Amino acid sequence: MQFERVAIEALGYVLPPVVMSSEDLEHQLAPAYERLNLPVGRLELMSGIRQRRFWQPGASIGLASAESAQLALDAGGIPADQIGCLIHASVCRDYLEPATACRVHAELGLGSQCWVYDVSNACLGLLSGMVQIANLIEAGAIRAGLVVGSESARNLVESTIASLNADSSLTRKSIKPSFASLTIGSGSCAVLLVDRDLSTTDNRLCAAVARAECEHHQLCQSDTDQAGAGMQPLMQTDSEQLLHAGVAVGSRTFEQLLADGESRQGFDATVCHQVGGTHRKLMLEALQLPEEHDVSTFPWLGNTGSVALPTALAVGLATERITAGQRVALLGIGSGINSVMLATQWNRPVVAGQLDQEAKRQLAVDLPASVASALQPSGSQSQE
Repeated sequence: MQFERVAIEALGYVLPPVVMSSEDLEHQLAPAYERLNLPVGRLELMSGIRQRRFWQPGASIGLASAESAQLALDAGGIPADQIGCLIHASVCRDYLEPATACRVHAELGLGSQCWVYDVSNACLGLLSGMVQIANLIEAGAIRAGLVVGSESARNLVESTIASLNADSSLTRKSIKPSFASLTIGSGSCAVLLVDRDLSTTDNRLCAAVARAECEHHQLCQSDTDQAGAGMQPLMQTDSEQLLHAGVAVGSRTFEQLLADGESRQGFDATVCHQVGGTHRKLMLEALQLPEEHDVSTFPWLGNTGSVALPTALAVGLATERITAGQRVALLGIGSGINSVMLATQWNRPVVAGQLDQEAKRQLAVDLPASVASALQPSGSQSQE
């Protein structure tokens, strides 16, 4: 799928205020850890995740999404009445109905002729929304669109901890399907796409491919939809099988992208789905892509679901890990198993968001020294 008319005009992101380390979670799991004689530090060792973030209790998904969407709109300089489609695409939402996109639409003051709806596709939600909006722009149906989402990990993580601590029959084997739930984090991100005739940046969305190998749909499943019952979900994940199946599906999807006219050597940088250290290493090895050119945020944000890859892209642009003139592959994988991969070209990156001091400190652990030292002391990472 090739695009000629689509520009990624701006990204906006919001980081939740509550920082929760993996060690903090393990202390909360003390009853389970003591029964199983598990050492503190195991969670970070196995996942590569030092921290994740939570919203304050009771925080609204729609309001967080409206904030990151407003940042993208303002940074892109596109009037609200020119947005022809708004898609809310995170796993988390405020209600079963109406669509959480309705609240975001109202908060932003978008026009009445705007298409407004939710999309759900696990960790691929925002990438899927980008492709839908790109197709509308390419067809001439709209001139600009927003895809946005916010993920909240608090209820899942807290429910998982309570369940594990209460289960006296728990064994080292039976705890494994709950491991992935403890790596989940929170965040919000929005992507503004426009017709190139409207664009002042000409950051291109060049191509997209998708692959579905849904015989693997049982490897990662959340509980039944409980949006109307307090959102206290549990999730079961066969992490080892999901890892290997996901890498295999991702490899085949990347081959589709190369067959669609892209070149492995033509990508200056990549942004892989933000699951954990082992997944990233195996995926990039399988795709024969250099790890040093990949942008990651999972060590300090955890796996933030549908907003993970777009947020990592935004942070990579804001910290100049990705710079003007670079071609970047977005390598999305989602439970199901589905994969969506995009080829993008950056001419003048525009990002609006805030990196607080703790985010900068965590970034400095993973970034090259020259990049880490260049982070702005004010915490603002907006390029316009």
